Amino acid sequence: MSRPRLIALLLAFATLLAFLPAGRFSFLNYDDNDYVTDNNFVSHGLTATDIGWAFTAFHAGNWHPLTWISHMTDCELFGLHAGMHHIVSVLFHAVNVALLFLLLVRLTSLRDGASARQAEKIWPSAFIAALFAWHPLHVESVAWISERKDVLSTFFALLALSSYTRYAQKRSRAESRASSDSVANPSLAARRSALDYFLALIFFALGLMSKPMLVTLPFVLLLLDFWPIQRFNNSTIQRLLVEKIPFLLLAAASCAVTFFAQKNGEAVVSLAKVSLRYRLENAPVAVVSYLQKFFWPADLCAIYPLPEKIPALQITLSVAVLILISAAAWRWRKTKPYFLFGWLWFLGTLVPVIGLVQVGSAALANRYTYIPSIGFFIAVVFLLEDFVARVQMPKTIAAGIAAVILTGCLLATEFQLQFWRDSEALFRRAVAVTRDNDIALVDLGVALETEGRFGEALDVYRQAEKIDGSRYQLHNNLGNVFDQLGRHAEALDEYRAALRLRPASAILHNAAGGELAALGNFDEALQEFSQAGRLDPSYAAPRMETAKVFLKQGRDTEAVDELRAALRSEPENFQVLAAAAHYLAANANAAARDGHAALALALKAAALSGNRQPQVFDVLGMACAENGDFTNAQTCAQNALDLANAAQMKNLEPLKQRLELYKNRQPWRESFLATNAPANSPPQN
Repeated sequence: MSRPRLIALLLAFATLLAFLPAGRFSFLNYDDNDYVTDNNFVSHGLTATDIGWAFTAFHAGNWHPLTWISHMTDCELFGLHAGMHHIVSVLFHAVNVALLFLLLVRLTSLRDGASARQAEKIWPSAFIAALFAWHPLHVESVAWISERKDVLSTFFALLALSSYTRYAQKRSRAESRASSDSVANPSLAARRSALDYFLALIFFALGLMSKPMLVTLPFVLLLLDFWPIQRFNNSTIQRLLVEKIPFLLLAAASCAVTFFAQKNGEAVVSLAKVSLRYRLENAPVAVVSYLQKFFWPADLCAIYPLPEKIPALQITLSVAVLILISAAAWRWRKTKPYFLFGWLWFLGTLVPVIGLVQVGSAALANRYTYIPSIGFFIAVVFLLEDFVARVQMPKTIAAGIAAVILTGCLLATEFQLQFWRDSEALFRRAVAVTRDNDIALVDLGVALETEGRFGEALDVYRQAEKIDGSRYQLHNNLGNVFDQLGRHAEALDEYRAALRLRPASAILHNAAGGELAALGNFDEALQEFSQAGRLDPSYAAPRMETAKVFLKQGRDTEAVDELRAALRSEPENFQVLAAAAHYLAANANAAARDGHAALALALKAAALSGNRQPQVFDVLGMACAENGDFTNAQTCAQNALDLANAAQMKNLEPLKQRLELYKNRQPWRESFLATNAPANSPPQN
C-alpha cells in the first residue's frame, strides 16, 4: 500500500474512533421524525413505491432523492436502531476525510511537481484533512441523522473534484503536447480524459440529488483550473467556461427545483418578514462569524436565531474584514495563488446558504461550513506552511504546534458531541449559549412533551411566548400540551390563536375540531373537520376524527363510511390503517364490527410499520381475537407489551388486560359512545 493511501486509511480510522460515541445517540425531534421515524415512506425500507416517492416528492421542503434512499437503506438494514443510522453517517464522514486527503495529495503534486520534497508535502495535506475531520463545527453535519445529506453530498462532490482533476490534468498535458508537436487533433490521452469528465458530471449530478448546496461546485472547478492545474496559461477563459456549461445547466436545474420545493414547503421566508436590507446586512456578519468559529469554536449550538437588529458597527467591521482578506488574496494571486483559491472556495460555496434566499429563521448554521471549510483550511494551512519555511522553523516545533491544534479540535469535538445525544441536551445547550432563542425553547418544549413531561413543556413554551408569541407553531404546541393535560378549553383557545395566524392550516382546523369534540360540541367539531377536509382532501385525519364523532353519537354506519374515506385518502399510512382496524375489530356494537376487514387492515399496518410499532401489534391482536384466533392474539399482545416496555411507554395496564382476555379466549370490546367509559376502561363482554 502506498504511503498516501496508508495515511488516508489512518485518518479515516481515527475519525471513526472520534465520532464513535454517536453510535449510542437517539433520534432527535429536530427533523429526524420528519426524515425517518415518522416518515412512512422512509421507515418501510427500500420498496419500489418508496423509491418512486423519493424522486417525486418535495417533502420537508427539499428535493434530494438520494438522501431519502440513503435513509431508506438504513431502515431496510437496521430498522429504527438510531445508533446504526448514526454510524452510517460517521462512516461517510470518515470516507470523506480519506477522499479529501487523496485529492489534496494530487493537487499538491500538481502544485509542486514531482520532486524529492514530495513526501514532505503530504503532511500539510494530512493536516488539512485532519482539521476537516475533527473540527467541532462539523459535529452537526455528522451527528445529526437528518443532516445525512451533508456527508452524502460531500462524498459525491469529492469524487467529482477528483475526477475533474484527473480530466483537467490529462487535458492540460494533451494540449501542451499538441502545441509542441503542432498536431491539430487531440491526442489519445485527451480523448481518454473524456471518461473522467463524464464521471465528474455524473458525480456532480448525484451530489445535487443529495443536497442542492453543491450548485456552486462548477465555480470550484474553475478555481482548480486557476490553481493548481494552471490551465489559464494554456487555455482561454472562454474555452474553460464552455467546458463548464453542462455543470452549470445541472446547477441551474437544481436551483429551480430546490426553490420550487422550498417555496412549496413554505420554507422560504418572504421579504415582508425578512427584508432584503436585513439579509444583506446579515450576510457579511454571518461569514465573519464562521471565520471566528473556525479559530475559536466556543458556544456552538444547533440554532442561532436571527437578531432583531444587527448593530451598524458589527456590519461595518465585518465588511472591512472581508474586504481586507479579499484584497490580500488578490494581491497574493501570483505569489500565493493557493490563498485566493481557498478563500474563493470558502466564499463561493457559502453563497447558497448565506441567507440571501432566507430559508427558516436561523442567522447561520454550523452545518453550512462542511464543504466551505475545505477552502478555508487550504488557504490557511498553505499560508502557514510558507511562513514556517520562510522563518525556517524546526520541523519538530511545527509538528508539535500542529499536534496541539489537532488535539484541541478533538477535545472540542468530543465536548460538542455530547450535546447531540438527545433532543433535550441539544436544545438546552442552544438556550444556554444564545439569547432570546424562542425557536430553541419551542424545540426544547417538544422534546419534553415527547417524554411525557407536559408540565415542564408548558413552562418552556410560556418562556418562548414571552420572547415571540407570533409563531403559530408555538400556539399549536401549547394546544397539544393542554390537550394531553386534559385542559380542552385552554387547548381550543391555543388552536384558535394558531388559526388566526395560519387560517388555511388543515392540521390546525382538525386539532380545533378534536378539542370541540372533547368538550361535547359535536356540531362545531364536525364543521372544523369538514373545513380541514376541504383545505386538504388528501389528509385522512379529519375523516378519522369525523368517524370518532359519529361513533360517539351512535352513528356507526356513517362512521364506517368515514373510515373507508380516510383509507382512500392515505392507503399507505399505517396509523390510519391501525385506527380503522381498531374500530372495526373492537366496537361493542356487533353491527359495526368487521373482523375480516380489521385483520386485513391490521396486517397491512404491521407490514408498513416494519413490525416494530407496539400500537399496531395491539390492534392486530384485537383483530385476531375478533376472528377467533386467540393463539396469535396472545402473541401479538405479548409483542406489543415487549415493544412498549422497550420504548419505556407508560400506562400498559389495558394491554395486560387484553392479553389476559385472549388467554381466556375472549375478544376485546369497547363502546365508543360519548355516554360510555373511555377506551382504556375495563373491557365490556
